[in-house]
Amino acid sequence: MSNEFKNQVKEQFGKAADGYVRDQGFAQGADLVEAAKLLQPTNDDILLDVACGGGHTALYFAPMVRSVVASDLTMQMLKKAQEYISDEGNVDNVTFREADAEDLPFPSGSFTVLTCRIAPHHFSDVPRALREFHRVLRRQGGRMVIIDTLLPEDPEIAEFCQTMEKMRDPTHVRAYTRREWTEMVENAGFKVIETKVFHKTHDFDSWARRAGLRGDAIKNLVQYFIKAPAKVHDYFQIETFAGEVESYTDRKILIYATRLDKK
Repeated sequence: MSNEFKNQVKEQFGKAADGYVRDQGFAQGADLVEAAKLLQPTNDDILLDVACGGGHTALYFAPMVRSVVASDLTMQMLKKAQEYISDEGNVDNVTFREADAEDLPFPSGSFTVLTCRIAPHHFSDVPRALREFHRVLRRQGGRMVIIDTLLPEDPEIAEFCQTMEKMRDPTHVRAYTRREWTEMVENAGFKVIETKVFHKTHDFDSWARRAGLRGDAIKNLVQYFIKAPAKVHDYFQIETFAGEVESYTDRKILIYATRLDKK
């Protein structure tokens, strides 16, 4: 990840930190329930939450494990996450660390569990980040859940997805298909045990404003949604009323994988 791009990410999420922390869509969800079911965390586990954002995933798992390290590239986001966990959670086993997902500042084998939720589409080099995830997980018992936006297989729908994400947030790099995710995770030295797909409905206005959009930028994004082809409207279940977009539904992929030793 270039320094210029990292600085852009820090600026974007520093400004948007409050919105992400307060958004209850991150604090709960079927994806978190399924992640816990698959990871089966115990009080012997040491968990790293990469790109922790508002701290919701770290807080969700904290009561289930021995300790959690919540890491993020953006210091302002980390501060907001720390405030959120201090205010909302009755836990004292979460520590915070500024960290680049593609160059994690932790010794090899430091963690038994790793989570990374709704963040990799901002990484400029996902394969490098996955190699780092593999490195910091223990050889025995190391396991991981990644949750992120799923790129549609249909090229036209995928192009719409990529464009609208970038219109909303210029630090969006790209989403990936299920096949691409499986290949990248396996190439990093993991065994993919299971993948699942979840639908997530977004209130359009709060989704756009959380990323900092205002005025003409929101109007342009609204028009991009409204003028999209019918199959895009069908895929994203775009709901409109009186010339405005009320909501849309995208899909999130969950990848559960365990660490393998590279030969």
